[in-house]
Amino acid sequence: MISVKILLALVFLLAAGNPVRAGTLEIRKVTDGIWALIGPNEQRSAANLANNATFGMVVTDEGVVLIDPGGSWQGAEQIHAAIRTLTDRPVKYVIDTGGQDHRWLGNGYWRAEGARVIASADAVADQQERGSMQLSLLAQLIGQGLAGTEPAYADVIFDDAYLLDFGGLRFDIVSAGPAHTPGDSFVWLAAKRTVFTGDIIFVDRLLGIGPQSNAEGWIAAIERIAALQPEHVVPGHGHATTLARAKADTYDYLVDLRQKIADYIETGGDAIGSVKVDQSAFARLEQFEALAGRNAQQVFTEMEWE
Repeated sequence: MISVKILLALVFLLAAGNPVRAGTLEIRKVTDGIWALIGPNEQRSAANLANNATFGMVVTDEGVVLIDPGGSWQGAEQIHAAIRTLTDRPVKYVIDTGGQDHRWLGNGYWRAEGARVIASADAVADQQERGSMQLSLLAQLIGQGLAGTEPAYADVIFDDAYLLDFGGLRFDIVSAGPAHTPGDSFVWLAAKRTVFTGDIIFVDRLLGIGPQSNAEGWIAAIERIAALQPEHVVPGHGHATTLARAKADTYDYLVDLRQKIADYIETGGDAIGSVKVDQSAFARLEQFEALAGRNAQQVFTEMEWE
């Protein structure tokens, strides 16, 4: 049990703008009642329990709404420990923003805690299609940290959009179409001028484009978010930020890479050589060396027959 004294100390530190940690998660206040739980930018590991991502929480008088459940049962427990440093109110709703492992594999934990899970139909379809592969990979990466994790899908499944009216706040959950994954969604709180983007936005580190991604659709999804003119952007990876920074680290990268690959294809380039396309303008981002070449090849594959 966490003492009142410790809770007060944590609140003081957070109010002062200093980070507090729960396991590998860094806890940062975004605005009144809204927090970002920020995992490391590294690969999934036994230490981070597949929580190598950013999660959001909104505290209301009626309970907590959690944006994304964590990458495993134990990862969800880690998130719950972070939440308990801030409030003793129960988590009532969990919103899955996509089909990546840390966007849904913690669902089982939260359902056992009595929360209702919300996700788009496209996200659930992606979870069902890639779940076995994700669990196999996590077994190698996090080992015993995967214990207790079983696929659990949403209680509320929607097509294009879903309105959650809870705790005096309106949560607009919007299916943004294919982006990082086929079923990416974002969550908009107009009253707080805050958007939770899931894997539509990466900051601090380079985004990853995989076979499940659609770079062209990803650009369109960011444009839908930008049209809202949010003051606070809670990304899927990295620290909460501004719209300008979100666009610089994600949108500008995708637009630039697609243009570079289009020019490369026009000159007769092939998939193997696409890794040499100049992406150095974004070398400042973490994971650049690991991901830039793979991203180029994946976008080449996407654009080759456009």
